[in-house]
Amino acid sequence: MATTSPPTSHLLDVILNTEPAPQPLASVEKIVLSIFLSIIILMTVFGNILVMVALCKDRHLRKKKTNYFIVSLAFADLLVALVVMPFAAIELTTGQWFYGEIFCLIRTSLDVLLTTASILHLCCIALDRYYAICCQPLVYRHKMTPVRVAVMLGGCWIIPTFISFLPIMQSWNAIGIEDIIEERRSVASNDTSCVFLVNPPYALVCSAVAFYIPLALMLLAYQRIYVTAMSHARQIETLQRAGSAPSATGPAPGLAPSSREGYPPHAAALTSSASPNDKLHTSSSRMRVETKAAKTLAVIMGCFCLCWAPFFITNVVDPFIQYSVPWQLWTAWLWLGYINSGLNPFLYAFLNRAFRRAFLVILCCGDQRYARQGSYSHAYSLRPCTSANGTSVALSQEM
Repeated sequence: MATTSPPTSHLLDVILNTEPAPQPLASVEKIVLSIFLSIIILMTVFGNILVMVALCKDRHLRKKKTNYFIVSLAFADLLVALVVMPFAAIELTTGQWFYGEIFCLIRTSLDVLLTTASILHLCCIALDRYYAICCQPLVYRHKMTPVRVAVMLGGCWIIPTFISFLPIMQSWNAIGIEDIIEERRSVASNDTSCVFLVNPPYALVCSAVAFYIPLALMLLAYQRIYVTAMSHARQIETLQRAGSAPSATGPAPGLAPSSREGYPPHAAALTSSASPNDKLHTSSSRMRVETKAAKTLAVIMGCFCLCWAPFFITNVVDPFIQYSVPWQLWTAWLWLGYINSGLNPFLYAFLNRAFRRAFLVILCCGDQRYARQGSYSHAYSLRPCTSANGTSVALSQEM
């Protein structure tokens, strides 16, 4: 998942005269590195295809708006693995670029486009969960209409073109640093190197669009989700204490629990059907689901930051230190970002029960044992859906 800057170039780039050129890899090193990179590519392809197949086969997964973002994210990550990673792997293991200057620009543009699209999808998923968890159900349905979802998805693919194909094919990224680029190209033939450097304005603008702004929105959304989940946990504790109290302490006839001080607004709904123990158990289950959703977002966002922060910090700093970052460091940060494209589907598999069951059905060739257990979302849909802010309605089918 590379985005908006020169790491691709630095991978194969001959560093400035002040730094030694990368030496060709020994045969054993080349074999080990090729196997390692191939495993990363194959796992990324397999995981993202699995996500897309699961969404196509499981009708319960298709009912959730969030999953439209997930399948689009999987498609972007799949393209990263198919059209970006293989060329970067060949480039890294051989130390040469065999495909000419034009395709170098096209590959770099696709690199920036697809990895930025992947990051923007993660941002949209976080915003969708924010509206689902922190807003009333009617507000969520009003905010996340099919048209708005389509607009957000379109933005995830259109916005990256303004920092990829448009400026790169027009060489806007090279304005003011033509001498440095020519100096690097003079060390090796243009036919065997893919040199891509960016000037400071391009590095700042593109890094902001591709990483820092989405990161800020994701952090804000997750912080609000966490606060809401903890607030709901305190409300559930109040309900549990009230449910374990003697009946003499219960509300007077005709007085709804929600009108008493200390009861959360949804308490009346919880006491309107089934036994008190059943209601408290259902409410506690909902809270566990909500907390799991918050933890899941934290893990996904943590992996996102771990994979992409080193690259984008280096990307912003490098133009201001005369492009002196060692190529080995660029290579490590670039592939760490690529790995994020392979992590996303496995995060869903291990942390999202609905996806996990769909994956099991697919991997076990449609074994009906998993289908008879009932889809997670289907099983929850048979239970009462009442919780503060309607959060359980949004999350009961999520984690």
